[in-house]
Amino acid sequence: SMENKSEMDGFILKGITDDPELQLPFFIIFTLIYLITLVGNLGIVALIFWDSHLHTPMYFFLSNLSLVDFGFSSTVTPKVMAGLLRGDKTISFNGCATQLFFFAAFATTESFLLATMAYDRHAAVCKPLHYTTTMTSTLCASLVSGAHISGFLTSSIVTGNIFRLYFCRSNIVHHFFCDIPPLLVLSCSDIHITELVVFIFGSFNAFFPFLVIFTSYLLIFITILKIRSAEGRQKAFSTCASHLTAVSIFYGTVIFMYFQPSFNHSMDSDKVVSVFYTMVIPMLNPLVYSLRNKDVKNAYRKTVIGQQLKSNHLFS
Repeated sequence: SMENKSEMDGFILKGITDDPELQLPFFIIFTLIYLITLVGNLGIVALIFWDSHLHTPMYFFLSNLSLVDFGFSSTVTPKVMAGLLRGDKTISFNGCATQLFFFAAFATTESFLLATMAYDRHAAVCKPLHYTTTMTSTLCASLVSGAHISGFLTSSIVTGNIFRLYFCRSNIVHHFFCDIPPLLVLSCSDIHITELVVFIFGSFNAFFPFLVIFTSYLLIFITILKIRSAEGRQKAFSTCASHLTAVSIFYGTVIFMYFQPSFNHSMDSDKVVSVFYTMVIPMLNPLVYSLRNKDVKNAYRKTVIGQQLKSNHLFS
C-alpha cells in the first residue's frame, strides 16, 4: 500500500554524469535528440493523417508506433534534461512510480506493435491477393488496441508489485530514471515474488512478440526465395526493410540490457545502453521509416510543395 511505501518521501537519481563540465554538452545533445524525436514522430503522424494515400494498415500501425516512441522518450528525456540543466536530480515517490509505469507501458506496447507490423508484412508478402480481406480495419484496430491494453495492463501489475515494497536501504537510484533493477536493489522487503512477477511478464512480453516476428519473417523469406525474378525479390524485401531494421535495433538493445548474466553488467555500460533505447531508438525509428520508404518521402514532398503553393498564393 502507499502507506507502507518507505521512510523516505522520494528518491535521488544518480543521473548521467557527476562531472560538471559534461553536464552542459550532454544537455545540448539530449535536447537535440528530443527535438528530433518530437518533430520526427509527430511529423510522421501528421503526414499519415493528412495524406490519403497513406491510409493503409501499415501506416496505421506506423502512426501508432510513432506516438508510442514519442511517449516513450517523453517519459525519460525531459527529466534527464532538467537534471543536467538545474542539477536537481530528486524525484518524488509518486513521480518515480509514474515514470516507471509509463516507461514499462510504452516499452511493452512497442514490442507488441512491432509484432503486429511483422504480421502485416507477412500478409502483404505471403498472401498479397488476400491482403485487403485479411487486414481489415476492424482487425487493425483490434491489434493496436490489444497492444496498448497489454502494455498498460502489464505496467499496472509490475509497477504495483514494485511500489508495494518497503524502501529503506537508500534513496539513491543508481540510474538516470526509475527502472526496475535499480529500484529492487533499494528494497529491504522480500522481493522474490516481485522478481517472479517481473520475470514472467517481462519474458512473455519480450519472447511472444519476438516469436511472432521471427515466424513472420521466416515465412516471408521462404516466400521471397520462391520468387523467380530478382526485381520481384527486391520489391518484396523492400516492403520489409524498414521494419526489419527497427526490430533489429529494438530487440538487439533489449537483449543486451536485460537478458545477459548479471555479472556482465556494469553501471556505465547499462547507462549507455539505456540512453540508446530510451532516447536514441525513438529518434531513429522515424528516420529509418522516412529514409527507406518512398511513400513517406513522396507524402512529405507533396505536403511541403502544397504548403509552398499556398504561401505563394497568399502573398501573390
